[in-house]
Amino acid sequence: MRPRCVITGIGAVSAAGVGIDEIWDSLCAGKSGIAPVVAFDTSEFACPFGGEVGTDGKLISARDYVPKSYRKATKVMARDTELAVIAASLAAQDAGLVTRQADDDVQPTYSSAMVGCHIGAGFIAAEAEELTSALVTAKDEAGEFSLTKWGQAGIGNLQPLWLLKYLPNMLACHVTIIHGCEGPSNTITCAEASGLLSLGESLRVIERGDATVCFSGGIESKVNPMGIARMSLVGRFAEIPVGTDEPWRYVRPYDTENSGAVPGEGGGIVILEEMNAAKSRKTHVYAEVAGIGSAQSQAGAIGTCHQVETCGGPACDTDEGLVDATVAALRDAGIVASEIDAIVPAACGVVAMDKAELGGLEVVFGDDLRGIPLVTLVPFVGQLFSGAGALAIAVGAKAIAEQRLPTRLHGGTPDARAGAGAAESVAMKLDHVLVCTGSLSGQAAAVVLRRVE
Repeated sequence: MRPRCVITGIGAVSAAGVGIDEIWDSLCAGKSGIAPVVAFDTSEFACPFGGEVGTDGKLISARDYVPKSYRKATKVMARDTELAVIAASLAAQDAGLVTRQADDDVQPTYSSAMVGCHIGAGFIAAEAEELTSALVTAKDEAGEFSLTKWGQAGIGNLQPLWLLKYLPNMLACHVTIIHGCEGPSNTITCAEASGLLSLGESLRVIERGDATVCFSGGIESKVNPMGIARMSLVGRFAEIPVGTDEPWRYVRPYDTENSGAVPGEGGGIVILEEMNAAKSRKTHVYAEVAGIGSAQSQAGAIGTCHQVETCGGPACDTDEGLVDATVAALRDAGIVASEIDAIVPAACGVVAMDKAELGGLEVVFGDDLRGIPLVTLVPFVGQLFSGAGALAIAVGAKAIAEQRLPTRLHGGTPDARAGAGAAESVAMKLDHVLVCTGSLSGQAAAVVLRRVE
């Protein structure tokens, strides 16, 4: 019989709050964190709003969440890495874990060799000021940018350790150093599916006895000039007029009239722990990770077809990878579709991707889908990309622990096949919650969370 694994700590960061309790309160109160971006001037972008992590117009910093001896290292952390470090610190604290982050004379809860770390990451965008300060030194005699000059001099004007700042594995790198995670570690870069796939890897690592506990999840920030520009070009973000009072109303999952979402930052890192070990130290448990599945979607099934309304191709209507991943997760958990009480899907607000996702869910749940409540997070926090699945796990686990569904925001009319319309927070018996997502890059993943008595 394979070991059972439970979530004992949650570290979540998003525009809806810092820490799972603050986020949960915002979700239940229907309070969206989407607001005008403060990190830089977005007035020239079609979407000047975003979901930033901070309070009262001040962005959160990792300096406040690392040991004093490690603060100097925050200077070479990209925004994504900072958020991962913050989330990991919150997760360890929530789980009551003592790690290497504590004083040297304090004994860690587990030996470093039995602590793993798997964190999903995205394509980290270089900070514009750092990059352009080097680019301006690579001009030719006519004042134009020159690749020759760039190779001769410009590239040498990037700051020291510049490349190390933007490698995707830097999130897990800093977390493992701070917390002394010397067990299996990996970085998964599979867009929205990254967090779920990371949790799956942590699960298998613990099941085979190579770790007792793992930091697991995903973080990403697209609230930067390059991130917004890239995703705007592929039609991910809505056009929202400057000065709009409630920008979340433009983010409408499963609504064919929707024009996109808004950029966000954040995600979640959870503490996944072998159940008997968690019981022995009498810690609290949010939920059990009962089953997991993964698959690969066809290109057209993940919303890359820009003629989704007219082409009529079957791949545009159904994300087959999501179907396979969900079926696998249900089988792994030993349950059937009718036992799912709620679903936390991607529901990203991009018409093509939502259409494929909804088609996939309909294949699995049939007509019963419209009766299963959905938890949709993008109107609260924006699109988190590699952090999206991990935040969904955090919220799904919290919902099981609280036996409650959060408020659902929606400013339009969603497809009648799904329970995605506006709804107040309500108490509900939740034994099994499905968290699932496809992704722009084609990977799909699903996790079944189970209530633990």
